[in-house]
Amino acid sequence: MTLRNGLTYRDAGVDIDAGDALVKRIGPAAASTRRPGVADALGGFGGLFDLKAAGFQDPVLVAATDGVGTKLRIAIDTGHLDGVGVDLVAMCVNDLICQGAEPLFFLDYFATGKLSVDEAARVVEGIAAGCRTAGCALIGGETAEMPGMYAAGDFDLAGFAVGAAERGQTLPAQAQPGDVVLGLASDGVHSNGFSLVRRVADHAGLTWESGSPFSEGTLGEALLTPTRIYVRPALAAFRAGGVRGFAHITGGGLTENLPRVLPEGLGARLDLAAWTLPPVFAWLRDAGGLEEAELLRVFNCGIGLCIVVAPDRAEALSALLTEEGETVFRLGEIAEGEGVSYTGTLA
Repeated sequence: MTLRNGLTYRDAGVDIDAGDALVKRIGPAAASTRRPGVADALGGFGGLFDLKAAGFQDPVLVAATDGVGTKLRIAIDTGHLDGVGVDLVAMCVNDLICQGAEPLFFLDYFATGKLSVDEAARVVEGIAAGCRTAGCALIGGETAEMPGMYAAGDFDLAGFAVGAAERGQTLPAQAQPGDVVLGLASDGVHSNGFSLVRRVADHAGLTWESGSPFSEGTLGEALLTPTRIYVRPALAAFRAGGVRGFAHITGGGLTENLPRVLPEGLGARLDLAAWTLPPVFAWLRDAGGLEEAELLRVFNCGIGLCIVVAPDRAEALSALLTEEGETVFRLGEIAEGEGVSYTGTLA
């Protein structure tokens, strides 16, 4: 059978005009992230970046990619989309600083079955906000409209960040016994462990529109608090001297992430009484009946970034980080052994 009128791409479910409208709408947001080194405007086949213009002499490039996990499910179900773009940036750039790298530029990937210009724009505008906080430029991305691949209203996100450090100045450096572990407070659950969060909420008989049992507003709004971006204060501490390593506390919690920046034969000894467990984690523990070890292995438990520092620099770096707006805890120290051991209990 031959169709009287030829098919169009729109008939197949892909709206090129909507894609063009999205590019026009997000242009100002992307432009707001411009920084030294950006060498071209949004819209080309690739983004250009000039490392010399960014101030580097002999740089090593560092790359990171990530998503926001099933936190995205809550954002889609509630329609609260403005913060997940910040989450996407945070998950990438917080990893870059763990290598001692300054984030330079960011690319995003947004995939959906049918493009909603407004929803996609809100997500990308959140990405731009995260990039501004991190000091990196949003220089490109991809919006993929793929009918039949996603359920109605669903979409997926991925992010890719590139940073740089001068050769010979990357992290982690060699930690030593007696080094101090500092912790920077998180802004909630961040972007890990949400499959368990969703299970706990279901077990407790709560919906995302239910009142939050640990804060004001709805449960969905509280859980969608964006991931904290640590780039500027962390780099300030690194450049001040005395930092041996940063550990971004993501999936695996303190238990699995802190050992990643320690050499073989050294472990961390942390005091769980050094900070107060934020209410959201107390709720997850109590409502889900979670053992303390499981809580520490899945969630950040209130510590979003650990910093291993030379003991004679701990006080000065704590003061600097506090001045940069961070809440700083002295968690413990590095000692001979393996992994992370704990004293005290989370309270």
